[in-house]
Amino acid sequence: MSPTRNPTMQAAVFHGDRRITVERLPIPGAAPGEVRLRVSRNALCGSDTKLWLKGSSITPGHEILGVVEQKGHALDGRRCVVYIPLHCGSCDACRAGDTQMCLTVSSLIGWNRPGGYAEYLTVPEGCLLPVPDDIEDRLAPLLLDTIGTSAHAVRFASRVVPPEGAGPVLVTGAGPVGLGVVIALQNHGFSQVYTSDPNRDRLTAAVDFGAIPHPAGDASRRFRLIVECSGAHAARNLGLEAVLPRGALMLVGENDAPWSIEETKTIRRKDFHMIRSFYFPKGCFSANVALLRRERERYRRLVDLEFRLRELPEVYRRFAEGGLMKPMLSFA
Repeated sequence: MSPTRNPTMQAAVFHGDRRITVERLPIPGAAPGEVRLRVSRNALCGSDTKLWLKGSSITPGHEILGVVEQKGHALDGRRCVVYIPLHCGSCDACRAGDTQMCLTVSSLIGWNRPGGYAEYLTVPEGCLLPVPDDIEDRLAPLLLDTIGTSAHAVRFASRVVPPEGAGPVLVTGAGPVGLGVVIALQNHGFSQVYTSDPNRDRLTAAVDFGAIPHPAGDASRRFRLIVECSGAHAARNLGLEAVLPRGALMLVGENDAPWSIEETKTIRRKDFHMIRSFYFPKGCFSANVALLRRERERYRRLVDLEFRLRELPEVYRRFAEGGLMKPMLSFA
């Protein structure tokens, strides 16, 4: 009798130096307190580009929709998106509802443990967010970064710069998160939303969403609220110059490179807020679902390609070069 083989799955391996391969890896087993998820969709995210360039020891992918495969579990057979920050639920931050900023656990699915560029992954039970039946598979992953991160940033900024009397506001960077911010700002009552991006196609998408184009790198106009979504240091520095006194610069985009700030006279001689926002609290998920329902048609326009895992190496290259907006890996 031949020995029983361990079951395997297809998974992407990020080697670094812009190289991805699709290989067979063991299907993970769920530890106590975890469930196994069969991945349905995983949206590509620009933050994975650092792993595309530098490599990763685990399977990346953090905008995940899947189906729970755990017999006897209350969510067995249910579609869920994956809330990527692991959290203890009992520290001061978690008790305050800030589950994305847990003071005890600092680990992210798709970054510190395997993610969704694979057929299966295991997920802590507390990181499962059931998806309502009326939300289609190709849109469900948008509830995480594109809607969740963007809407949380706008909610946070609105406490400092309320929409009433804010006047024109600026969004720098018109990628998926930037466009998500445009939609969220409009839904929160900000009526004049300007957007800048050196990528003409992305700027056109923002204008189609009702934004007013603003030249990239132009600091001649001042804004009460600037939401920086590109992560580019030049855009961050422009925000410091262009934010009005008593206004706010909200940093959403990410950049691992050191950021040096030269404190110019324009920056030094004003009171203003500089805010950083990360992901979203679990308690905001129902509000994110409501926003998706209100703006379903516009969010549908962001998903410009569905593709199979074998196509990931080429699709990620096109995405990293700015040729695609929000490609969706599909296992269905």
